[in-house]
Amino acid sequence: MSLAVLPQAAQATGAVRSAAALPAAVPPTAVPRAAPAPSAAPAAPLTSVLVFSKTAGFRHSAIAAGIAAVRRLGTANGFSVTATEDATAFTTANLARYEAVVWLSTTGDVLNAAQQTAFESYIASGGGYVGVHAAADTEYDWPWYGGLVGAYFASHPATQPATVKVEDRSSPSTAHLPQRWTRTDEWYNYRANPRSAVKVLASLDETSYTGGTMGDHPITWCQDYRGGRSWYTGLGHTEESYADPAFTTMLLGGIRTAAGASPADCRPENGYTRLFDGTQASLDRWRQAGPGGFSLADGTLTSVGGMGLLWYPVTPFADYSLKVDWMMPGDDNGGVFIGFPDPQGDPWRPVDLGHEIQIDATDADPSRTTGSVYSLKAPDAAARAAALNPPGTWNTYEIAVHGKRIEIHLNGVKINDYTSTRDIATGHLGVQNDGAGMDINYRDIRIRQDGAQSTDLARGRPVTVTSVEPGSTHVGANAVDGDPATRWGSAYADPQAITVDLGSVRTVDQVRLSWETAYARAYTVEISPDNATWRTVATTTAGDGGLDTVPVGATARYVRVQGTARATSWGYSLWELAVLGR
Repeated sequence: MSLAVLPQAAQATGAVRSAAALPAAVPPTAVPRAAPAPSAAPAAPLTSVLVFSKTAGFRHSAIAAGIAAVRRLGTANGFSVTATEDATAFTTANLARYEAVVWLSTTGDVLNAAQQTAFESYIASGGGYVGVHAAADTEYDWPWYGGLVGAYFASHPATQPATVKVEDRSSPSTAHLPQRWTRTDEWYNYRANPRSAVKVLASLDETSYTGGTMGDHPITWCQDYRGGRSWYTGLGHTEESYADPAFTTMLLGGIRTAAGASPADCRPENGYTRLFDGTQASLDRWRQAGPGGFSLADGTLTSVGGMGLLWYPVTPFADYSLKVDWMMPGDDNGGVFIGFPDPQGDPWRPVDLGHEIQIDATDADPSRTTGSVYSLKAPDAAARAAALNPPGTWNTYEIAVHGKRIEIHLNGVKINDYTSTRDIATGHLGVQNDGAGMDINYRDIRIRQDGAQSTDLARGRPVTVTSVEPGSTHVGANAVDGDPATRWGSAYADPQAITVDLGSVRTVDQVRLSWETAYARAYTVEISPDNATWRTVATTTAGDGGLDTVPVGATARYVRVQGTARATSWGYSLWELAVLGR
């Protein structure tokens, strides 16, 4: 039989209700198909940094303030700082002493050929590059360097205030910043947009100042580059920048990122759509199932009570990469749920029918700790340890679902790979609030869908039914209105049918039926091009309610569900009739 039938959710018994330091300069904000992932390697100790500030063109007056600021960061965070403008420091032996080299507003042609070769070798051996402001106005005749910095300087308007849009709020360099950060600087335009090759951490709102020429205007980014790592910011022109804790904390995060001292995903991030972008408008598209909920401040969701689930009801997803930024303040608990049907207000349906990607710092059961497919598959412990930022700091999950295969990346490092036995290939997404005292924060939930995607072709389309439950408001249109609180209910007799008109002949991948308590013991699913000639694509005589997923793989304009035997003394009752296709 081609029909896949799932039982109604039962209350779980014995399941653990699950729910995982910023630099000293600024505390963390409180309440408020991708490139290959890097291999898991332990975070490198940050012990020594070289600051290079040679100029062969314009010289910025803020260089001295910048060197002093990096020295203060070193003193406060346990690493030594050597500052030089002597290019002879660029030898293979000398560079090997440093985890990162900061190019602080360098300009012009500052290294000879041998020194360039030494620096290329340093990066190839895993070294870190930090470019600040005019580092992009340097070495125009060295293409390797242009790739390392990410983009060359083109022009700039007068120094003025502008709004920085912080795009990645899980990076060690930007997690402490607000979503929109207004500050005064000299705002560089670049010769090319680096977005396709780098991970953009922040960009400029060109409507907030005069003189921007790029439209999409990255201003801070990072990337893995030819064996090493690069972090660059166009900020840092003014002397005042280096007395600003928000900027110096960003700079420290950049140094730690480049040095490999803090896990960070610096792969380019293209093709993602934000399901939650930090605004109330995007949050309004989500729905809470179960107790508790979330508060919203500065683009950050903070859990309140529970155990509940905030889920995205607009559409189910198939074949996707889901990214979620999360932070546990301490020994707390949460989780990301995938592949579940409409929970109908019950947060245990996703537990029973989908999967939780767990966030929990201390559970002794390895299948119930951060990075696990909850209670089913533990993560690679060494890979997770290398990639995990500690409580109080932000982390990013990338959860790739293709068919029933689940691949989990933490801060860009793959830590788990599991093939499910559940029907999770298509389903909804959500984030958990585990309960009082199990605090967790989420930011920036986004998804990239791979290949041709199915949508719910039945949503809002005309429906005809053979009957409606006498005296009720449970009309047929309720089954396709996208509201999980409304349903179609029929008269208490057999047979009964509901038919949806898709408006034109479409490719139908599958039909999903979400039954209320009054479900069908026996029914057929039929398709037609003209509402006259019908073909049966699935039949069941042993339905047990809950969610039924019916593969179709054919073209049709009309889809009909024909109930022939009720499982209860009531009629047929459907929360949702979804027709997924293109």
